[in-house]
Amino acid sequence: MPIEFSERLKTLPPYLFKELDRVRDEVRARGVDVIDLGVGDPDRPTPVHIIEALKKAAADPANHQYPVYSGMNSFLEVVADWYRRRHGVELTAKTEVCSLIGSKEGLAQFPLAFINPGDITLAPEPAYPVYRSGTLFAGGITHFMPLLEKNGFLPDYKAVPEDILKKTKLLWVNYPNNPTGAYADLDFYKELVDFALKRNIIVASDAAYSEVTWSGKPHPSILEVPGAKQIAVEFHSLSKTYNMTGWRIGWAAGCPELIRGLGLVKSNVDSGVFQAVQYAAMEALNGPQDSVKETGELYKERRAIIVDGLEAAGLFVFPTEYTFYVWFKVPKGLKSADFASRVLNESGVVVTPGNGFGPSGEGWARLALVQEEVRLKEAALRLSKLKF
Repeated sequence: MPIEFSERLKTLPPYLFKELDRVRDEVRARGVDVIDLGVGDPDRPTPVHIIEALKKAAADPANHQYPVYSGMNSFLEVVADWYRRRHGVELTAKTEVCSLIGSKEGLAQFPLAFINPGDITLAPEPAYPVYRSGTLFAGGITHFMPLLEKNGFLPDYKAVPEDILKKTKLLWVNYPNNPTGAYADLDFYKELVDFALKRNIIVASDAAYSEVTWSGKPHPSILEVPGAKQIAVEFHSLSKTYNMTGWRIGWAAGCPELIRGLGLVKSNVDSGVFQAVQYAAMEALNGPQDSVKETGELYKERRAIIVDGLEAAGLFVFPTEYTFYVWFKVPKGLKSADFASRVLNESGVVVTPGNGFGPSGEGWARLALVQEEVRLKEAALRLSKLKF
């Protein structure tokens, strides 16, 4: 019998990274030595002490049953203690923290708790595609806020038309930013919280990259702002900080009612995070943090290698000391997708076209520093030989 997808799936654009994988595999099948700098998946292993904590917990039969939906109390307390140490923020673990099966899952589920059909969410673009898709699955409408170089890739939410603001229920922000690597200071969050409180708009802050830096300047949390817990929730992940992308563990923290709403959705669609993984996450947050600093320094060194190659090719690179992404301008006269295709076919290097993250990304491209130094040097050499 004929099978037809739902209307929501029909309106969903192709997932960017799935399409990148398809094109990469086609080129690789032709015998090309492909260096994949497209997807932001760390190549270094998870630190050994975290793996050992998982082994120990996985061997305990008590962890083989269904976990608590919102997370073990001990895990939630560790997260709250991390906020106290890292940001000076006090959280009530049981009501202001919720475990996630990776932050992507939480970002996608969150609109289901608060968005009704026809409600508007404000989302940055270029941006991680899940902000839009989560809104779409909830029946909402996304109004995009362009991130422009002249604004330091910060959203100008005050420029959103009044008729849009009246229908807005939720506003997304993401700093340190993917794909640009841009930074947001505490003043930005203070203004945003003030704006949201006056407008009664929920703020969802994606902070997955807050610990990926070599700047010596810790990135602030929106929860540091007085009053933020009335209106805001922050999504966090251990994926990038501790090289744990495959482990699928993260959290949401902030306004108790927002956490409760997200928890109600999750209790109906998943059964929580495997407890052994939660024990490993506790070891990550409480254990030695040397690897976090070392990873930041590693990305600093890798960035210098690839930036040299891009600049040798005559390309402008946006400066940053955060995330493991390099955001750079494509040559004048070329579209982002055409540039990425040409780079892949002529040099075997996978880069992500900026317009894949949204229309304002046109004219830019992103690459991820997720290959060993020898491969990055080879990629830089290949890129430097391209003539535009």
